[in-house]
Amino acid sequence: MSIDSRTNSLADQAPSKPGARRPRASVLVSGAGIAGTALAYWLDRYGFRVTVVERAPALRGGGQAVDIRGNALDVIDRMGLLEEVRARRTGLRGMSLLDEDGRELNRTTEWTASGGPVDGPDVEILRDELAELIATAAGPGVEYRFDDSIATLVQGPDDVRVRFRDGTERSYDLVVGADGLHSTTRRLVFGPETDHLRSTGIYIAGWSVPNHLGLDRWEIIQQSDTGWGSLVMTVRDNTELRVFVRFDSDEPLDRMLPRDRAEQRKLVAERCAHLRWEVPRFLTGMGETEAFHYDVVAQIRMDHWSKDRVALVGDAGYCCSPLTGQGTSVALTGAYVLAGELHAADGDHRTAFPAYEHRLRDHVAANQAILDLTAGADGHGTNLFEAPDGPAAGGDHGRDGGSAGEGVRGFDRPGVEMETAFRAATVFDLPDYS
Repeated sequence: MSIDSRTNSLADQAPSKPGARRPRASVLVSGAGIAGTALAYWLDRYGFRVTVVERAPALRGGGQAVDIRGNALDVIDRMGLLEEVRARRTGLRGMSLLDEDGRELNRTTEWTASGGPVDGPDVEILRDELAELIATAAGPGVEYRFDDSIATLVQGPDDVRVRFRDGTERSYDLVVGADGLHSTTRRLVFGPETDHLRSTGIYIAGWSVPNHLGLDRWEIIQQSDTGWGSLVMTVRDNTELRVFVRFDSDEPLDRMLPRDRAEQRKLVAERCAHLRWEVPRFLTGMGETEAFHYDVVAQIRMDHWSKDRVALVGDAGYCCSPLTGQGTSVALTGAYVLAGELHAADGDHRTAFPAYEHRLRDHVAANQAILDLTAGADGHGTNLFEAPDGPAAGGDHGRDGGSAGEGVRGFDRPGVEMETAFRAATVFDLPDYS
C-alpha cells in the first residue's frame, strides 16, 4: 500500500490513537520526510487537524540508510513501531576496506561505517522505509497533498494564509516547516538560505543499482586520495546495492547544486570520473535509477526556530549533517517534543514554541558539535566511528589477527572526544506528554 496523491489511503489500516482529543487547531506541515511524517503522527494523536504538503508526487524513495539511537528509539517505541522498525533494519554483518583499485586492505565484523557496532542497540534502516512506516501509522485525520508545495504564506493575528503552488489558498492556525536542508518555509519566513547554511565543502551522492557484486549483508568502503571515494552497502534483502560517492569543492553552492536532476547526475559523473574499482559501472547505473539523491554536507544554524505562527523542525531548523550520524534521531526527537509542547499548551503557539526551543536547544547543539570530530583532523570528513586523532587503544584487528594498520580509515574505535560527544548527543530527558 502507499499514500495516494491527495489523501491518506492508509487510514483504514492505522491503529486508533489513545488519548486523542477533539480537533483543536489546524496545522500545515511542509515536507513528508522523517520529521514531517513523525510530527504529523504525534499531532494527529493529540487531536490536531493536520495537513502534510509534499513537493514530490509520493513519499520519496531512495536516500541513505539512517540510524535511530538513544532517545529516538524511545520515541519510536512510544509510536508502537519499534518491532517493525527493527524488522526492517539493514542487518549488515560487517564491512571491508578497499584501496583505490579494489584490493581489500582489511575487514571487520564488529563495525560498519554507516551503522556503527554490528551488535549494538542502534537500528540502521533505509530512510524511505522509515518514512513509510511512520506515515502508515498516522491516523485518518492526516491529509496529504502530494505534488504540491507552499508558494507564499502570510501571517496574520489569527492564522497563516497559504497559497499553494497549484493555486489553492487555505488558512491554517499554524505552519511547520519540515522541508529539509533547503527549506522553502525557512526562506519565506526567516530569510535567505545563505543566512543559515554552513557548508563543509563536501558533496555526497547516493543511488541504487542491482547487487551485481553478490554481497551478503555487507558494506564496502573504497579509499581515495581525499578519504573515502565510494561506499557500497547491500539493502532490501541483498537485491540492491546502495552506492554513495563523495567529493570536495570550494566552488559556490549555486554552481555545485543545480536544480535539474540530469545536471546533478552529470556533475557527479564528472567529479567522480577518476575513481577506479567498480565506480565506473556504478556511475553508469546512476542514470538508470530514480532512486538518486545529491546534496552538500552542511548544517543549519539559527538563533530561533520559530517566528509567530511558523516553526521549523528537523533539518529545516537544525540540520546536523549526515557526517554526525544523528540527523534522523534529532528529527524524531524534535518532532516528538514540538508536538508534545503544542499538546501541553493546548495549541497555544506563544507558549509551545518557546518551550520547544528551550527544551531542545542544548541537545541540538551537542549533536551539531559532532561534525567537528567526524570531519576528521584532515578536514576531509570521515565517519562517525573513526577516532579523529589516529587509532585508539584496543582497536580492531585485521584478518590475520594483527592490529589494523595506522592510517587505515574506518577501523578505529571511537576516541575519548568522540565518545563524550556521542553520549551528550544521545542522552536526552525525553518528556512524557501523555
